Amino acid sequence: MRIPKKLKTVTLASLLLMIGFGLFSLFTFIFAVKPIPASLTDINSQAIHANILDRHGYLLALTRLNKLNHNITPIWQIPEQVSKAFVEAEDSRFFEHHGVDWYSRVGAIRDNIRAGRIIRGASTITEQCIRIIHPRPRTFFTRFTETIEAYLLESRFSKDEILEFYLNQVPFSHQCRGVSQASDYYFNRTLDTLSIGEILILAVAVRAPSQLNPLNKKNENEGLRLRVHRLANVMNAKGIISYNIDEETAPIDLEPASPRSGASHFVQHIKKRFETECQAQSRVMTTLDINLQTKLHQLLKQSIIHLENKSIKHSAILVLDHQTDEIMAWVNSTDYFSSENGSMIDAVEILRQPGSALKPFLYAQAMESGFTAASIIPDTFLIHPVGHGLHTFKNYSSHHYGPVRLRCALGNSLNIPAIRMIRQIGTTPFLDTLHKLGFESLTNDSVHYGEGLALGNGEVSLFELVRAYSILARSGIYREPRFLIPDTRPVFEKQIFSKETCSIISHILSDPAARMMEFGNSGLLDFPVQTAVKTGTSTDYRDAWAVGYNYKYTAGVWMGNLDYTPTREVTGSRGPALVLRSVFHELNRNQKTQPLYISPVLQTKKICSLSGRLPSSYCPATTIEWFKNDNIPDKTCNWHKSHQHTIVTVLPLEYNDWVKISGNTAFKIVKKDTTIVHGLPDSNKGPAPKINMVQPVPGLHIALDPRIPDDLERFPFIIQTDSSIKKTDWFLNGKLLAATGPGQTRYPWKPERGRHVVYAAVTLNKDNRNIQTQPVTFLVK
Repeated sequence: MRIPKKLKTVTLASLLLMIGFGLFSLFTFIFAVKPIPASLTDINSQAIHANILDRHGYLLALTRLNKLNHNITPIWQIPEQVSKAFVEAEDSRFFEHHGVDWYSRVGAIRDNIRAGRIIRGASTITEQCIRIIHPRPRTFFTRFTETIEAYLLESRFSKDEILEFYLNQVPFSHQCRGVSQASDYYFNRTLDTLSIGEILILAVAVRAPSQLNPLNKKNENEGLRLRVHRLANVMNAKGIISYNIDEETAPIDLEPASPRSGASHFVQHIKKRFETECQAQSRVMTTLDINLQTKLHQLLKQSIIHLENKSIKHSAILVLDHQTDEIMAWVNSTDYFSSENGSMIDAVEILRQPGSALKPFLYAQAMESGFTAASIIPDTFLIHPVGHGLHTFKNYSSHHYGPVRLRCALGNSLNIPAIRMIRQIGTTPFLDTLHKLGFESLTNDSVHYGEGLALGNGEVSLFELVRAYSILARSGIYREPRFLIPDTRPVFEKQIFSKETCSIISHILSDPAARMMEFGNSGLLDFPVQTAVKTGTSTDYRDAWAVGYNYKYTAGVWMGNLDYTPTREVTGSRGPALVLRSVFHELNRNQKTQPLYISPVLQTKKICSLSGRLPSSYCPATTIEWFKNDNIPDKTCNWHKSHQHTIVTVLPLEYNDWVKISGNTAFKIVKKDTTIVHGLPDSNKGPAPKINMVQPVPGLHIALDPRIPDDLERFPFIIQTDSSIKKTDWFLNGKLLAATGPGQTRYPWKPERGRHVVYAAVTLNKDNRNIQTQPVTFLVK
């Protein structure tokens, strides 16, 4: 039978078409089809930026700079309703086809022809996975290539593996990838807490992420709402869900999720400090506890609100577990990405003046050199030349307490004893010790800081301060804080102070009785669990600090303004101390607490409360003090004596001025010389007591006060000596100005403008010896 010519033509054309299609497919397979990865999870090794996690694996910062999402949620952890909603919305025949749904594709072609434009794509979930793995421009050729690769993908992986990859990598708006990221960004919640309506929003929004963005309020999300209701109707009809559209209106009016942890500054620090790790790993687990971080962040923000009338805008908290050396909380009151001024400044790392917060290290160094907690330090009138002027040192209360034990000097944070102590130790040795404690920001030499270093005139960070206090908490051992889990760096240890010194310092800082003189019995610094606490306040109330440690944690609080404007007289004991108390309340919650460590080799002794020596039978008050074995007191108090059946207190001559100025009649001054001080001898009668002119000092410039009548204005000339004075002649410009009687060390001079030279000629009770001070030149303007 003869084949019609027309049939031959059609057959030949069909054959050529099939051959052409075969060759085209072969060409596509050889040159365009890319290999399917051996594992869908291996793709995640292509990270260029890491997701930052807390110690429990919770996300602190999500990076959207990576090609793919690397924080994978396994399919078994994704709620079943989420999987079903996405399958129904994107590829209802997903579990029936083998990569391509030809039925849906033909239907899409038909609908697009009818509409005259493309209204349906009919891409399966498998094909969408191919686009994620091998992104290409959208053309007919690439569509064909994706079809081949979809079959290859289905031949290598199971449906559950493909669906897991899709749900973790499907793109949403705002560079979110995967349903977990989208849930966190849109709803600020995890997948397992979403309502049916919220799940439907995610399933619909993925179709056109920009157009159907749930956060887009321009069209009030009506397009998204209609699609959500349409999907709900389909799933209701199939019995997949039970969702009453009239009663459960989809909550589409949303706001972008704000960071819950307030850890944005910490994340920036991690990215900068561990840049290599963050670029080499897809996940970086840190030591931070997001639960603690969130609670302290809320606490700090509330504290700032309560102190708003005190002109405080910024604050920070740092918590360190000094047993494990791990950073537990790194809190700023402002968010890094907020619009507030200075929001990107990390208050944990900025340099500010610490005030009295450095004093524990000064007294720890003193104890290392032989001082004890019972050592007596004079808290008496003290001035110091500054340029052409004088600086008068004062305690916070402006009160002078006379002889004070080291315990009370530190506990009450007295300034004058601290200055006298740094004079004993030396500014350079103290600065060297601070460097050993990790205060790297103190980059100037000791001449620059001077004695003010004892009062915190250098600038340090909260991080440095907490790190240094953790050394006291760790019985004197320096170790660097740790930020990552695991941390593979070698542990470097160095003993800075002895265990015995740290034990005594800790006991003083946790002793309410040691701070009674300046802080009273308010109990604010007396925490329920024994905690060593120290506060600090910088000049003009620009910075307020509170730092403390218990058996396990070291924590610090800073308050102030990042633009350096002063607060309204907020001190460390008013603002930060209250916050620190709340911080330790949170740290101790559900913990089995312990007291602070006390070295077992320390001994307790009863001492005289005033002299710090072993008490005599005349001492009216005694106390118990801790001592190292090699410096237990062996001298008995000689300040309390019996005189005519009455106990009297006799102080050394160095307290003479303090007794007179304070008007305290309970003390008497010893009549004999006890120590030798500065001066010039006028004879060769053996070693002579030395006498200083302490006011004025050489080169001093003073100005008359226009608010005070000239006849009433006075400037006191002051000498200092521990010797008993019989008489003093005061000479001004070579002429005798005045004479004062026994024990007098001051003369109230009526100032006159001009340049003057003053000296004093002192006659001592002992041998009637005459001693003249060095002449001092000064100027009155």
